[in-house]
Amino acid sequence: MKSPKELSIDKKITNELEELIQLSPEKDDLPLKVARSLMENEEIEAVQNYANDVSIMRLGFNDHGPVHMRTVTYNAIRMLSILYKANIPTSLQKENAGSFCDSVTAVILASFLHDFGMSIGRQDHELYSVFLALPIIEKELNKFLPEEENLTRRVAIRSVAMEGIVGHMGTRKIHSLEAGLILIADGCDMTKGRARIPMVLDNAPKVGDIHKYSANSIESVQIIPGTEKPIRIQVNMSAQVGFFQIEEVLLLKINASPAKKYIELLAGIEGNKLKQYL
Repeated sequence: MKSPKELSIDKKITNELEELIQLSPEKDDLPLKVARSLMENEEIEAVQNYANDVSIMRLGFNDHGPVHMRTVTYNAIRMLSILYKANIPTSLQKENAGSFCDSVTAVILASFLHDFGMSIGRQDHELYSVFLALPIIEKELNKFLPEEENLTRRVAIRSVAMEGIVGHMGTRKIHSLEAGLILIADGCDMTKGRARIPMVLDNAPKVGDIHKYSANSIESVQIIPGTEKPIRIQVNMSAQVGFFQIEEVLLLKINASPAKKYIELLAGIEGNKLKQYL
């Protein structure tokens, strides 16, 4: 059974994709078909739920399950939509290696599966995620692009999706805009709800608690069109400790992303003047 939160994010993803597909010149519904297929896949749901169990119950980390992976998917699609409306091409488009909808499909696949490796453990989980996600990526692409004439298209989408998964921690050099957006989209999921369960389960002080308390002060993260650059990420918080999350997590991911030049980053305590980082 999906949680109400999962169902809500599924609807947001679907609505964003339907609008985006209608705006695109090719009107290709491949991204929507793949997204719906991933949402209804019982094996994916099982892996996501177990990854969350390992993350929260065994390791004491925050949410790395179905809600988080859906949230990252929505964040990435939202940024793609803003860039598209600003006439900024994706890497596949710029290189004549694929269409805009191919880029969206790759981003959906990577975002939806990027933390599969947390079902094994934290260290190098992005590498484990690639191994676990690859059979699903292959199956989805073969389902919706089965013809031999689509071989080159399948290869391009699969490759960008795998780059997005392996690069989402910001510790490995990535080069495509698509992978860069996934890296930032992952960093944007840091609101207090993501840290709520670990804080309830374990109040004993230990190394790394600053991450929990910092995330717990983040009230909202908005991804909207910017004024100086195409995308504005605006982080609203309830306490100063939230700046740690901005400076030690999100900012590092943005700085490691090929999409950095398109990002404005502002943050601050609600009711006070926002600090502009980028």
